[in-house]
Amino acid sequence: MSEYVIAVVGATGAVGTKMLKMLEESILPISRVKLLASKRSAGKELTFKGEKVAVEELTADSFLGVDMALFSAGGGISERFVPEAVKHGTVVVDNTSYFRMDPNVPLVVPEVNEVALMNHKGVVACPNCSTIQMMVALEPIRKAFGLTRILVSTYQAISGAGARAIAEAKREFMEILNEGVSPKEVVAEILPVTSDKRHFPIAFNALPQIDVFAKEDYTYEEWKMINETKKIMEDDSLKVSATCVRIPVLSGHSEAIYFEVEKSGVTPQEIRYCLKKASGVILEDDPKTQTYPQAVNSVGRKETFVGRIRKDLDEEKGFHCWVVSDNLLKGAALNSVQIAESLHRLGIGKERKKSNCFKES
Repeated sequence: MSEYVIAVVGATGAVGTKMLKMLEESILPISRVKLLASKRSAGKELTFKGEKVAVEELTADSFLGVDMALFSAGGGISERFVPEAVKHGTVVVDNTSYFRMDPNVPLVVPEVNEVALMNHKGVVACPNCSTIQMMVALEPIRKAFGLTRILVSTYQAISGAGARAIAEAKREFMEILNEGVSPKEVVAEILPVTSDKRHFPIAFNALPQIDVFAKEDYTYEEWKMINETKKIMEDDSLKVSATCVRIPVLSGHSEAIYFEVEKSGVTPQEIRYCLKKASGVILEDDPKTQTYPQAVNSVGRKETFVGRIRKDLDEEKGFHCWVVSDNLLKGAALNSVQIAESLHRLGIGKERKKSNCFKES
């Protein structure tokens, strides 16, 4: 069996380290991993399958001899270095938002649209973390009963904003609980968005802003969920709307989803049965025993958890559900590695289409 040389770009970051962990547990035949990061991280050592591996500085020549590269170092890094990787014949799985809506780049959740990988031209994009778990939960329903509308409200963990946001949140809680500082008086410098003009505390708070505001007063995070859902499900007629909220939970994104099916007469029991058989889904739905998905229980788990399934009281084809997943695993690192596994299984892990996403310079 042919083995792969796999690079992890952004190897020292929160998602990069989890990518390395997922690669350890992967079915992929790996001969070597190459860990790439910024110059300041070069020389650090991480462990892969019990062996120390030194982190190297990311350069344009880092991809010589690399079969697949998993990118999670920010859109600017992907913009600059993904074309360099593809020029060297490397197949890239990009976890940033940079290529997601590129019509030449498949946007993939393996449980949902693995077949889209057959059309890759050197780059495959991972969807946004919130989109991924919603797709895992809704695709089995769409296949069985059709979908016409999705309304989602997210309850997103602080870890989605990075390590600095987690540190700030912990500091805020300490000031409030130990020093008696009012939540209104806590100084925030990062959330909701580092680059935006104003910042607000997350401790004992909920922030209805993830990413900056864009057209029609939706944030970019909300537009990501809307546009990515339509691309993955290949249905521009699908009605999708989102409200994305950051809450004071460290890890594990939660979503309240309202959806409408095409088929008449569908029951909650049929929805549950459909999800119980679905790949990557764990059904937790028993109100009698207070069994439902919780963010705290999703941490470290690879599955997407679905519960609180119930029929809408006014809309005959409408339903509600509650979806939870570890945003750093299935929402990022795991989905990237699953794509790499799918590329291997389909026999295209070392095969790039003759034409690629980028014009030759």
